[in-house]
Amino acid sequence: MTWRKRIFDLFFASLLVIILGPIILWLIWKVWREQGRPIFYAAERMKTPDKAFHLLKFRTMTVVEEDSGVSGAYKAARITPTGKWLRRRRLDEFPQLWNILKGDLSFVGPRPPLREYVERYPEVYGEVLKSRPGVTGLATITYHKHEERLLARCTTPEETDETYCRSCIPMKARLDLIYQRHQSTCYDFDLVFQTIGNLFRRQS
Repeated sequence: MTWRKRIFDLFFASLLVIILGPIILWLIWKVWREQGRPIFYAAERMKTPDKAFHLLKFRTMTVVEEDSGVSGAYKAARITPTGKWLRRRRLDEFPQLWNILKGDLSFVGPRPPLREYVERYPEVYGEVLKSRPGVTGLATITYHKHEERLLARCTTPEETDETYCRSCIPMKARLDLIYQRHQSTCYDFDLVFQTIGNLFRRQS
């Protein structure tokens, strides 16, 4: 990560914590009141091929003893009403501001992958994770809805994993590497504004 990109992340993450602080506190109260504890979900993700971190989100699903792999249709029944509301608006990702401040994430970059996929596809993620993972990015903006539709058809963990490996990983990697080749502060601003625009369109 360049020093310009790190300054960009620190400045805007700090600004958003100040601006969104009351909303984040209200969301903490809402999740606690409607779902109980735990309020947050900490998922292991990889920021480099050999360094993991805990990605923070507001909890949107019922708690089970073991929860692994990407989410397919077989997990849909676990999404709570509050979780569905949070996910639709992407409010569940607000706690990732803490990950940005810590340096685990950037605002813009590839979405941080699960350890199991980094270990299974080291050549792919050895290239993709040369960029610091981000909250949003080119692959998120252009491929996220298609990925959701693909995985929503999967009714078992095995089918979900096969679809994700066959269709999602190669396409997202190609998009992440396009971003990597063209990364700049202006491009990051553009992708952030596209993300904000998409969120408003989802609410209309």
